[in-house]
Amino acid sequence: MTLRITTALRDAIVEHARRDHPDEACGVIAGPAGSDRPERFIPMLNAARSPTFYEFDSADLLKLYREMDDRDEEPVVVYHSHTATEAYPSRTDISYASEPAAHYVLVSTAECGNDEGPVSFRSFRIVDGEVTEEDVDLVEAYQG
Repeated sequence: MTLRITTALRDAIVEHARRDHPDEACGVIAGPAGSDRPERFIPMLNAARSPTFYEFDSADLLKLYREMDDRDEEPVVVYHSHTATEAYPSRTDISYASEPAAHYVLVSTAECGNDEGPVSFRSFRIVDGEVTEEDVDLVEAYQG
């Protein structure tokens, strides 16, 4: 299992995580249904506005799912940041993971905060409470 993602999308996620630090950042990258190809970057508001917890606003999420439905898209990547801990899903993250086909990306800004500096960028599959880390394949552009 591998997440194939463009460098530009990876950079957009990292930038969002740095900007929202010390609160957790969260969002979705949608792609054509069935393609496993992340294309459309959708930064979301962390309704919890918390450094230890993220929550999508339910109205925003409903709007997003309707929009993806209209465009024949699905959430390929669901991402959020950890601001003080490693980039690994917490028990809460695991309990909220409701998209078995999605890549769950975690970025840790624990070392850099809002500044340039090292971040940890990792991807996981979360299915029925089971967490499996996967490789991240960075590409300049998708082929075909």
